[in-house]
Amino acid sequence: MAQRRGGRGSRRPRVAETVRSDDGRAELRPDPERPHGRLLNVGGVPQSYVDLADPTYLGFEYMRLMGDVIDCLGTGREPLDVVHVGGGACTLARYVAATRPGSRQLVLEPDAELVGFVREHLPLRDVRGLRVRVVDGRAGVRALPDASDDLLVLDAFADTAMPAELATEEFAREARRVLRPSGVHLVNLADGHRLEFARRMVVTVRSIFPRTLLLADPGVLRGRRFGNLVLAASAVDLPEAELTRRAASGMVRARCMDGEALAGFAAGAAPLRDGGEVSVPVPPERLFGRP
Repeated sequence: MAQRRGGRGSRRPRVAETVRSDDGRAELRPDPERPHGRLLNVGGVPQSYVDLADPTYLGFEYMRLMGDVIDCLGTGREPLDVVHVGGGACTLARYVAATRPGSRQLVLEPDAELVGFVREHLPLRDVRGLRVRVVDGRAGVRALPDASDDLLVLDAFADTAMPAELATEEFAREARRVLRPSGVHLVNLADGHRLEFARRMVVTVRSIFPRTLLLADPGVLRGRRFGNLVLAASAVDLPEAELTRRAASGMVRARCMDGEALAGFAAGAAPLRDGGEVSVPVPPERLFGRP
C-alpha cells in the first residue's frame, strides 16, 4: 500500500499494454514516463513498482526510505542475508540484489496466485540469490533458525491493511530471534490522523529492540494525511546521523525521529500483543480512487 514518487521529466516513450491476472484481481500497468517501469495493483490498490531495466529505481516514497536504511547498513557494500515478509513484485529484493551482490534473500508470500503472476510478467530468474516461499509471514518466520539473517523486512498488506498478527510484540520477538546480534528489523506501516497505530507499533517494537528510529513525510508525522512510515529497529546503534541527513536532503524529503523524540511520540501508547485489541488502520477510500 503506497503512493508514487513524482518529479520526473515530460518525455513519454511508448509503453506496453496493461496485463491482468486470470481472475482480474492483479494488474500490471506500464509507466508512460519510464519504458521499463511497471506498477503492480492488487484489488485496485498500488502494491509495488518495478523498473525492469533499473532495479535500483524505487518508485514509492516509503521504498526509497527503506532503501536508504539498507544503504547505510555496515559499509553499504557487503552482501546481506535478508528475509522479506510480504512479496509483491519483490521490489526491495531486486534492489538488494543489485546494490549488494552476493546477498541471499528469502521472500515469504502467502498469495500463490500473485507469486505466479509476478514470475510470469516480472521475471525473478535474474535476481540472484533469491528464493520465494509461499507461506504466511508468521509461520514462515517461525520456521527460520536463530540468528540466521542480517535484515528482516516487514512489508505485508492484505488489501490495504497490515495483517494484525504481524504487528504484535510476539512477532517482533520472533524477528529478533531470527536476526543476528547486529541485525535490523525494517517495517513499513501506514497510518493517519492521530497516528494511534503508529505510536503503538513504536512502543511494541521498542520493547524488543532498544535502538529504534522512524522515518516519514513530515505531513504524515503530523497526522495531516494518511501515508507510510518506516520503522527501523536493532539491538545495536543505527546510523541515525546519516539517515537524518538523507531524510532532510534527498529527493524524498522526510523526517527522521529517534531517541527522546521518538519516546515522546509514543508516550502513553499501549503495546500490541497477541489476543489483545489490534485495530489496524485502513486508508480513506478516496486515496486510491475507489468508489
